[in-house]
This record gives sequence, structure tokens and C-alpha cells, in this order.
Amino acid sequence: MNILLTGGAGYIGSHTAVVLSQAGHEVVLLDNFCNSSPSVLERLQKILGKALPCVEADVRNTDAVERVLREYKIDAVIHFAGLKAVGESVANPVLYYANNVQGSISLLQAMQKVGVKTLVFSSSATVYGEPQYLPYDEDHPTKPMNPYGQSKLQTEKILRDLAISDADWKITSLRYFNPVGAHESGLIGEDPNGIPNNLMPYIAKVASGELPHLNIFGDDYETRDGTGERDYIHVMDLAEGHEAAISYLENCCRGFEVINLGTGKSVSVLELISAYEEVIGCKIKKFITKKRPGDLPVYYAQANKAKKLLNWIAIRSVGDICETTQRFSAAKIIA
Repeated sequence: MNILLTGGAGYIGSHTAVVLSQAGHEVVLLDNFCNSSPSVLERLQKILGKALPCVEADVRNTDAVERVLREYKIDAVIHFAGLKAVGESVANPVLYYANNVQGSISLLQAMQKVGVKTLVFSSSATVYGEPQYLPYDEDHPTKPMNPYGQSKLQTEKILRDLAISDADWKITSLRYFNPVGAHESGLIGEDPNGIPNNLMPYIAKVASGELPHLNIFGDDYETRDGTGERDYIHVMDLAEGHEAAISYLENCCRGFEVINLGTGKSVSVLELISAYEEVIGCKIKKFITKKRPGDLPVYYAQANKAKKLLNWIAIRSVGDICETTQRFSAAKIIA
């Protein structure tokens, strides 16, 4: 298949590009590089042994998206493009609705014009909000606690309505839990600018000396060791989940499906730090600080639906997560 990845040069998009290309698909990237770097394209070429076509454009430019769909004879789209920092979404909600919701509408308008009606949407477990029960399954009530989560849920509602209005659409919304890790080559991984919003790149930056210490936000939660627990999924497992979703849509009946992508297990902040310390062979400087407003003590996925429909499960360990993250971090320092 000819597959367009919006936001394809980003963290999850680039890893998915590798998996899809190695599975025999023709992959085209579209990215405005607001959350990524053009240098990723060179790294992808080293991994794959070939260059992937990449169009620099904003997904909100409907005409530009339409041109790409036509020029490359696209069969299906995986929609990664969007902003993803929870704190930033609280501070600037209009920016998030403009990028994430308006951008999705623009993409759908272009797809409708061309007649491309197969879509995998990059959603998030943040749509669930505070857990009514655990693990979260796809039937859990949705009540996002921030504009980022709201923007993902609003887009899902649009996609559901679209699939109801036109029976030719095939749409899967993948609700991610906590993507972490890097490609085994060390060439691509999560590389945020400045101080990271997510735990894993923060640990890596402290381990490398780029940041002085790690803040742990609270150690008195009702969890195994008092620190927050999350469902950390290796980015390559996540990427393989997208390839499985494309195969599912290629062969399934039409409509709209929501599917969790997670491991089904929780890992605490201290457990993740300890696993990283084992990889690097030394302690990471850390301090306990006060809890952040809105942080949940624990959440993790019920991933049975992905196994049933996609024939997919997460197979990589916490050790794999830490080893590949460190490999990517070390390669950046050498470069």
C-alpha cells in the first residue's frame, strides 16, 4: 500500500515509517517540523537504505495535503500530526484545538476530495480521564482532564460521525498509553527540545549530564512504592501496532473502531529509574518534590482488543526500553 504519515518525522511517526517500509509498504511523510527535525530523514535513510519521500507542509493546508494524496496515489493515511504537551494545552487551549482538531478536519476534507477513506488515527489514553476502574478498556467512560485530551476525543467523535455518514470509511483510533524507548540502531528516538515533559527522556538527559537532576513528583501515592505508575510501551511495539492496524483495515469490514495500545502492566517511576540505573551502571541523581495537579496515581491498559482484532501484543521489556533509550542518548552525544 501507499501510506501517508502526517507528522511522519516525529517520534512515533518515524519509528512507524521504519516498520511499514520494512513490511513492504511505500511510505510518504508529511511534516511541518514544529516538533521534529529534518535530520530524522537522513537517519531513516541510514536505517532503511533508501530515502523516504517527505513533503514539508502543515496538515491544516488542505490543498497541500490533497496534492500529496494525489501525487503519491495514497491508499491509506496514518494521522500523527498534532501537538501533545498536556501543560502547554492547559496554557494555550486554542493552539491545541486549532492544530489537533482543525488539522484533523483539514486532513479529512482532503481525503474526501481524493476518495481516500482508510485512516488510522493517533489518539491517546488521556481521553479516559480519572479511572472509574482499572485497567482501562475501550468501554471505559471518556472524560479528559485537559485540552490535549479533549482535542483527541473531539477528533474521535468527528471520525465516528464520519464513519456513520459514509459506509465506505475504514477508521481505527489507536489510544496510546506511554510511548518510550528508541529504535535498536540508536539512530532515532525521542528527542524533545529543552526540558522534557515526559519521564524517560528526562531520565536520559540526567544520565548524560545534560540536566543536573530528576524531579520525582510525589512519593506518597497509594501505589507499590509511593510513586506514580504508568503503562510504558516501547515505541517499536507501538509502531508494529500501527502496521497491524493497517493490515486490519485492509482486510476488515468498514466502520470505526477504538483500540488501546499498551502493555497491560504498570511500572512505577522508581522502578523505571532503577531499570535505567542497571543499564548505565550508576545512580541517577533525583529529588522528591510535591505532586503535580492532575497527576493520577496509576493507570494502565486493558489490551485484549488489540490482541483479538489486530493479532498484536507488546513484546519488549522495561530493560529493552532503557537499553534502546540509552543507546540513542549515547549516539546523540557522539554525533
